[in-house]
Amino acid sequence: MKDIYVGDAGKGFPLVLVHGFLGSSKMWKPQIDYFKKKYRVITPDLPGFGKSNKSVSCNSIISMAEIIIDCLKKKEIKKFHLLGHSMGGMIVQEIAKKEGKKISKLICYGTGAIGEIPGRFESMDKSREKLKKTGLKLTAHRIAKTWFVNKENSKYFYLCSNAGKETNLKAADNALIAMKNWNGSDNLQNIKNKTLIIWGDHDQSYNFEQIDILNKNIQNSELQIFKGCSHNIHLEKPNEFNICLKNFLDKQVLL
Repeated sequence: MKDIYVGDAGKGFPLVLVHGFLGSSKMWKPQIDYFKKKYRVITPDLPGFGKSNKSVSCNSIISMAEIIIDCLKKKEIKKFHLLGHSMGGMIVQEIAKKEGKKISKLICYGTGAIGEIPGRFESMDKSREKLKKTGLKLTAHRIAKTWFVNKENSKYFYLCSNAGKETNLKAADNALIAMKNWNGSDNLQNIKNKTLIIWGDHDQSYNFEQIDILNKNIQNSELQIFKGCSHNIHLEKPNEFNICLKNFLDKQVLL
């Protein structure tokens, strides 16, 4: 995948961060700055997003997972920690299904196992309808506001707004199709990796029921709830998020 951008910063055990819908590798800036001191931080831009916005986008979560797997193989990364946020959380569940033995620790952050996302602030079909009607720029700004308790007044809101604008219009629509048509519920009990589930109690994309399904069905999981946060905890409370993630990764790291 020659048009796929993969950020690669720092040295150490690989930590792979997979962004979500209307996201990009740039949204991980506070995490890259923090974790590159100890880890090799790998931040791919999914096809059609960020610096990969010229590449052909995918309309399935499985295809996105296969692209990430291919990128890691090309970098000869054979063992890694893996974090997926939102749609990226769906992708990492698929990666765990295909390459679970290569994952040291798994982080499912602000995500669920049902792509249609019951309880989301609006349905996937409604988001597709509004995307076609109002365009990418307005859609990205509108949706990004739901990711923060303080909406566009949040310090790092601009990272999300900018990432959304960089997204290829076709990729945004394909991603909504991909999420709607995906369901990973049947695979949850097959995930054997030590897993951290992270959720903000004001999340408008995933309600607690979706998080509870993950926690109850992934056998070796633990749940961390951030109070007073919405969907983008890593940008709302980056210091607390980074420390939480560090503490989880530091416990019996498998090389």
